[in-house]
Amino acid sequence: MSLKLLIDEDAQDKLLVKLLREADHDVLTVNEAKLTSQPDHKIFDYAIKEERLVLTYNCDDFEALHSANSSHPGILAVYRDAERSQDMSFSAIVKALANLEASGIPLINQFIALNQWNY
Repeated sequence: MSLKLLIDEDAQDKLLVKLLREADHDVLTVNEAKLTSQPDHKIFDYAIKEERLVLTYNCDDFEALHSANSSHPGILAVYRDAERSQDMSFSAIVKALANLEASGIPLINQFIALNQWNY
């Protein structure tokens, strides 16, 4: 199964996008969607309209958007550590997505911390 992802501006590193596409995910970046520098609520609204999960490092803001509107395709949050060496690598993010998909849990209307799926 592949996921329809909208990659938030803070997470649209070329290597991550490449790895996600190689893993057969349907990836659209905020830049490709012509949403660069738009506020988070516009990114969220676009993801809802286009039925895409948001992949973001901007966890607090998107968790607030989820709390305000829990009807959405899903939000996949990657938390960063104060110690950068503890952050998830791009390959770990791809692996966490595979683990999440394999679990079979529904993603719709969910705010999911991908860090918990990195095993």
